Amino acid sequence: MSWRDFWNGDHAIYVSPRHKALHYRQIATDLIGHIPTPDAVVLDHGCGEALDAGRVAGHCGKLYLCEAAPSVRDKLRAMLGGKANVAVVAPEEVEALPAETLDLVVANSLIQYLSRDELVALLAIWHGKLRPGGKLVVADIIPPDVSPLTDASQLLAFAWRGGFLTAALAGLVRTALSDYRKLRAQYGLSTYRIDEITGLIAAAGFADVSPAKNFGHNPHRLTLVGRKPG
Repeated sequence: MSWRDFWNGDHAIYVSPRHKALHYRQIATDLIGHIPTPDAVVLDHGCGEALDAGRVAGHCGKLYLCEAAPSVRDKLRAMLGGKANVAVVAPEEVEALPAETLDLVVANSLIQYLSRDELVALLAIWHGKLRPGGKLVVADIIPPDVSPLTDASQLLAFAWRGGFLTAALAGLVRTALSDYRKLRAQYGLSTYRIDEITGLIAAAGFADVSPAKNFGHNPHRLTLVGRKPG
């Protein structure tokens, strides 16, 4: 099993429907805050189930939702089939987009599942697809010193605020026994120091790379914003 297989099947990452709904609501709100204009062309790369993508689409001219897992793409198309300004695409379809057509690229909670070489290749693709002056937002980056216990404590704090604490406690037990834990032990998660990931983004041709408020509920992870010069 690979990470793509994991996300393509049933999993216990979201401890309850309320957890999933609140998570995607917050991600959508954070993403909307980076949309530069109402007619912007936006790519959400590694979007997951994107339950609140309809709200995001209402704040931009065109929204591309890129997801590697085929079953998730099917769910997205079923959910958003009536939205004329939304396109659900596979990663290889992003590569086929015309150069310099995007105003904003967002990759939230994605790069931890990629190798460094895969990340470098994606950064080059995103740079090529963005218009001059376009923005890249890489969110929920895991620093090396953030442990699974820190992640668990932040989930419990989110659950307390969101009213699903009992489900979160049970969900942490399920996750500990799940394929996620096994895959994390087998493949690991890619982690980056802030200077390291800043350097990789800058080396891909992005300027003014700087930290921003992280997407989602975990302030111990990082979000970086860069701009394509021009």
